[in-house]
Amino acid sequence: MPPLPGRAKGGRFREPSGCAGRCHDDGDPGLPRGGGLMTPAVRPLLLLVFWVLAAPARPGSEGDGGWRRRGPGTSAAVAEEQRCTVERRADLTYAEFIQHYAFSRPVILQGLTDNSRFRALCSRERLLASFGDNVVRLSTANTYSYQKVDIPFQEYVEQLLHPQDPNSLGNGAGSGVPFHWHGPGFSEVIYGRKRWFLYPPEKTPKFHPNKTTLSWLRDTYPTLTPSARPLECTIQAGEVLYFPDRWWHATLNLDTSVFISTFLS
Repeated sequence: MPPLPGRAKGGRFREPSGCAGRCHDDGDPGLPRGGGLMTPAVRPLLLLVFWVLAAPARPGSEGDGGWRRRGPGTSAAVAEEQRCTVERRADLTYAEFIQHYAFSRPVILQGLTDNSRFRALCSRERLLASFGDNVVRLSTANTYSYQKVDIPFQEYVEQLLHPQDPNSLGNGAGSGVPFHWHGPGFSEVIYGRKRWFLYPPEKTPKFHPNKTTLSWLRDTYPTLTPSARPLECTIQAGEVLYFPDRWWHATLNLDTSVFISTFLS
């Protein structure tokens, strides 16, 4: 089998660069989609996805880039799993990655690179200064919704960010993407935490494509037997999740989450 891209000098593995946000679903027929996600595409220089709680922010707050919003409205269901079932690896070599993970199972990669410069560029203050006047496109991840709304990025950040409950759209804690699959990829969290649920290709999850991940977590997840539950883990800032080809996955943003995703063909 041909090796995946991403080999660093000296045989160490690094994540490749590529598209970010949810560009993997655009124009990809046949993939199931679900509700509850609104996705801005910051053009033309940067594609990121921002999920921010609704309360006054403090740009430049230490450690959160000014994105964290503290206040009422966060659902009690938005919490980390009791036990992470995805392996974490630091100092993983390229050969080990290919042999044990690339074609068979997800892995969380730690210590891949120093992303401090990019992280600083993604602070709320810096992005608003650089892209506040850029027009971004909002769209839902609902299977049967094709409405698109174009607004300035600053208006999106300052007026339209708010938490999501199980039955309504939102862009803060509780938002995410329902189960779907596509080719292999990486997802790196820049700020915040992002909870992932993953099933292998042969094990189709039980879910409704027009209901949110938060609704699935509240209504379906508790009914699953231990053997029927997905692999799951919360990805912290600075960590990168790799998932193989055709693995089912859903995401849930636990709090402020800025992330970038790269998809391999």
